[in-house]
Amino acid sequence: MYAPARDDEATGFLRYVDEQLTAIRSAAFGLTEDQARATPCRSALSVGGLIKHATYCMRGAVTRLTGDVTEQPMDAAAVAAFTGSFAVGEGETVAATIEEFDRVRAELLATIGRTDPAGESTAPPAPWHGITDARPILARHYLGHLVEEFARHAGHADILREQIDGVAVPALVLTLAGAPANAFFEPYEPAPGTLLA
Repeated sequence: MYAPARDDEATGFLRYVDEQLTAIRSAAFGLTEDQARATPCRSALSVGGLIKHATYCMRGAVTRLTGDVTEQPMDAAAVAAFTGSFAVGEGETVAATIEEFDRVRAELLATIGRTDPAGESTAPPAPWHGITDARPILARHYLGHLVEEFARHAGHADILREQIDGVAVPALVLTLAGAPANAFFEPYEPAPGTLLA
């Protein structure tokens, strides 16, 4: 949990983003590969797919926040890359997806730490909202969007995990953080050989 603090704006964004990424990653704790690929709701979302998609989003965020972006129209290949980011494909493993998530997460957090919220950035096209071009924004707007994006997917991950085995992600986050049991929380005990165990 991002505990109350008197942080500057950039640090606040960094910690809120990190908190949501922690929740997304923690949803895989104690699952088997098959469980992490499961789609227990009516959509095609899985815990592993959300981790892969978050990695896709983090890569894009690093590019945007460093200004190293060349805007291209959202063509069929770009749409395919976006939609493909929601599923762990054949020949991929959730374990390897988590490793890549961890690597890109460290890069994103370092980038956010160097970002001036008042600096310039661009919002990517969002054809699902009828926006087909990139638009100039302040980095503050984009950082706020990252909190929104990752919080939405952390909520998805929590629902998926509860559908798989009834375990809520906040308990997994606390367990991975080493929190002791208390009146509200009992640490989770994963089966040996499962993800992140």
